[in-house]
Amino acid sequence: MAIGDSSEQGTRKCLGADCEKEAGPLQCPTCLKAGVQDSYFCSQECFKRNWTQHRIIHKKAQAQNGIIDKFVTPKADSQPDTDTGNYNPFPTFSFTGSVRPVYPLSPRRAIPKSIKHPDWAVTGIPKGEQRLNRYKIDLLNAKGQEAMRKVCRLAREVLDITAAAVKPGVTTDFLDEICHKACIERESYPSPLNYSRFPKSLCTSPNEVVCHGIPDQRALVDGDIINLDISLYHGGYHADLNETYYVGDKAKANADAVRLVETTRECLDMAIATVKPGTPIRDFGRVIEKHAKSRGLSVMATWGGHGIGTEFHPPPWIPHYSKNKAVGICKPGMTFTIEPILTLGKPREVYWPDEWTNVTVDGKWTAQFEQTLLVTETGVEILTAGNENSPGGPIPIPIPTE
Repeated sequence: MAIGDSSEQGTRKCLGADCEKEAGPLQCPTCLKAGVQDSYFCSQECFKRNWTQHRIIHKKAQAQNGIIDKFVTPKADSQPDTDTGNYNPFPTFSFTGSVRPVYPLSPRRAIPKSIKHPDWAVTGIPKGEQRLNRYKIDLLNAKGQEAMRKVCRLAREVLDITAAAVKPGVTTDFLDEICHKACIERESYPSPLNYSRFPKSLCTSPNEVVCHGIPDQRALVDGDIINLDISLYHGGYHADLNETYYVGDKAKANADAVRLVETTRECLDMAIATVKPGTPIRDFGRVIEKHAKSRGLSVMATWGGHGIGTEFHPPPWIPHYSKNKAVGICKPGMTFTIEPILTLGKPREVYWPDEWTNVTVDGKWTAQFEQTLLVTETGVEILTAGNENSPGGPIPIPIPTE
């Protein structure tokens, strides 16, 4: 942490998403190098806690300045397989678990010009999000709520179509192709595509990958678990949801994997059950962490839910851990996501050199579930809810034996 200009000290607010304190003279050193102004935090601890969310600013600044070499895929250091042409682009990286990237990545998939594009489709810079007031939470009128219902229904259809193809031997790139085509068929833009230069149309996160895994040539293995994170842009509004799936029968026979996946699913359901007008946003984390700890699991506190609507990630920030300081209460017309990530091991993570794939520091597995929600006058509407035909679904958690 570098010391920046403190001439306005006492008038700035800390950039921590869950912090209400005034900022001190401590400024992010990466922001200083990139020329990003007013990136001050109240403390080193607050900076570390908010690092993953804050680092998105770095990507935006790099892209805006045309300096993207740090964020594009490095050149391969390993030789392609003579039979398949596949290779590991980061052979000297110390991977924490068993998952490896399998390149080459397929070319970027095209979107017809007739489909409405978000503002980052060409430049990779979500300019609308940069202009947002992080304390202003939009409340949708009836027209906006109907638009959100439609895009969320389409997003659920795309997730179910993509998830139906999950089985051993299928590559994550093939799942990306299915997702992309399903979006096009619904005249929708896959929101992740080129968002801060993310190269694909969905995120595929198997096993120890916490989130934002890039679809590649890795084939799913019987015994894996995998999270599919789907986001759509349609009619000027975004939808966001994800679920974790078992790959083959071996995964369902893995007691730890089942405990992890089903507890995460339950944590989301329990948090959603508390949503109604007047519920403090900070309460969701308390419910989630209490249940996670009761099953011997940890919450990945770095990641949280977010507002959603005409922008992909507007306020509010939704922490998933207890004793957070998130501001605000639920009000009718609010739309946001809750998306807890739990792990079997330590709640710490590292990045692969692709600057997107986030993995646990100890290689332990994680699971995540997400829904887009609308606060109503009397409670909550799950806009991205599944149905009786949706793939996946809960299975019993094995009872421990002596």
